[in-house]
Amino acid sequence: MDTIFADFSVSMSEFKKNPAEVLRNAGEKPVAVLNHNRPAFYMVTPKMFEAMLEEIADKELVNTIRTRLNNISDAVEVDIDEI
Repeated sequence: MDTIFADFSVSMSEFKKNPAEVLRNAGEKPVAVLNHNRPAFYMVTPKMFEAMLEEIADKELVNTIRTRLNNISDAVEVDIDEI
């Protein structure tokens, strides 16, 4: 059986009947929509989707910073007034 990464889940049939109601009932929590008792997709609010994208961007930025700090010997000194 697949892991479900949500506190709420609904069947595909229930979802098709009224998707807006499913989302409303979940509040700000993600919803796993199941097909034959396996996650077919997850439904999240726009607010949660934005938070997820921000988290991903932050992690990518951290990785970029770490890479650049590891290559600090390749850095070139510049005068900010000349930029």
